[in-house]
Amino acid sequence: MGFDLDSLSEATSGAIGALVSTTVLYPLDTCKTKYQAELRAPHQQKYRNISDVLREAISTRQVLSLYQGLGTKNLQSFISQFFYFYGYSFFKRLYLEKSGNKTIGTRANLIIAAAAGACTVIVIQPLDTASSRMQTSEFGKSKGFWKSLSEGTWSEAFDGLGISLLLTSNPSIQYTVFDQLKQRLLKGKLSQKTGTESSPEALSAFSAFMLGAVSKCVATCLTYPAIRCKVMIQAAESDEDGGNQEAEQKTQKTVSGAVYAIWKREGLLGFFKGLNAQILKTVLSSALLLMIKEKITKTTWVLMLALKRYLLVTRPRLKST
Repeated sequence: MGFDLDSLSEATSGAIGALVSTTVLYPLDTCKTKYQAELRAPHQQKYRNISDVLREAISTRQVLSLYQGLGTKNLQSFISQFFYFYGYSFFKRLYLEKSGNKTIGTRANLIIAAAAGACTVIVIQPLDTASSRMQTSEFGKSKGFWKSLSEGTWSEAFDGLGISLLLTSNPSIQYTVFDQLKQRLLKGKLSQKTGTESSPEALSAFSAFMLGAVSKCVATCLTYPAIRCKVMIQAAESDEDGGNQEAEQKTQKTVSGAVYAIWKREGLLGFFKGLNAQILKTVLSSALLLMIKEKITKTTWVLMLALKRYLLVTRPRLKST
């Protein structure tokens, strides 16, 4: 039961942190995604930077459209982070039990994080596809979750699954870097505790924020070309382009097609278009998520432990009556 309690508290606090960070930063995420999804020659670009997306929303009086797809994105974030943190914590504790080690190495940490990420991606891929289509739709023309998915085939709901599985290396790198830095930071603070169940150590809000920012920045820089391709594959089809452009958009729904289209129109630097916006958004999001998670994990753990003990006490009484 020990690792189950800790895994559940990790998953719950991680999911709540994801929900808050996604909601707070969603307008920035929408601007970033629309900017990444645009694929045109430099002299034909509609958006020069993400601020142009914001200006368009303001000038067309569609500011609220910056939140299009928020419900789907929140559902995706909550489910994905719950599955990820539960799987990561569960596999990590299982590994420590089976191996008999007190700490986990970098290689084992990467494998465990990748396994948890792969399981999560398969579960939430349709939600990911739908939220990307809604975000990249023209302002004021976004469709609901079911309509976004029902217009295509069931296989199209899993557009970008292959590259999403590849991108499981992103959170794997992120949480491995975060975990290793956290262990080093807490090494001097760890105290001997008695009893079979002790409250987990927690970072301060500032420390968690900084470690989250550093770890996500490293992961984002290493995996960004794949992130750009994934956005293009899942993006909604533009209504502004003609028939020839529509045919090209369909060829971009594969990894090879997206890579070729970026290389042909934007060159090598096109694979890093929007990197600064991606780093800004993901670093803030991840740092905020991990900060919230670190601060509520202990509270969640205590509440679940109290509930467990309450059930252990009341169950015999109920049986005796």
